[in-house]
Amino acid sequence: MTAPELQLTHIPSVKTGMLIRRPPSEVFQALVDPAITTRFWFTKSSGKMVPGANIQWDWEMYSVSTKVSVKEVEDNRRILMEWGPEGKLATVEFRFIPWRDNTTYVQVTETGLSGTADEIVDHAIDSTGGFTFMLCALKALLEHDVVLTVVGDKAPAGLEV
Repeated sequence: MTAPELQLTHIPSVKTGMLIRRPPSEVFQALVDPAITTRFWFTKSSGKMVPGANIQWDWEMYSVSTKVSVKEVEDNRRILMEWGPEGKLATVEFRFIPWRDNTTYVQVTETGLSGTADEIVDHAIDSTGGFTFMLCALKALLEHDVVLTVVGDKAPAGLEV
């Protein structure tokens, strides 16, 4: 099959998750409080993830930022937000699922991707990897107090690959 014959039959979504060996309240707090989140994901935030908040996240090492609109927050259970450029907003849901021995399964789902078929597929692949890196870094921080630099090290400045 050649590329021109390929076509999407449905809009893909992003879904990934990770077991974190900490209680839901601690894992939830790590994502809503930028003082913690900046240790493993973005480098700067204009505010906390609270219902109705419109905030900006920056990844200063990449000179990239995004606007985030927090739609719903259920303490220790769920965060629903929209993010992305105007006209191409996607919806992201974080679920904090209690599991055995006071651990938490964090599930991340991103839906509503838009653009051309190629742009949607590229976004889904990039977001799946990005959220997986973020979850690994979150796990390392909360379970072992280790700051992994996987988000920043994914694409070091000046490295051509």
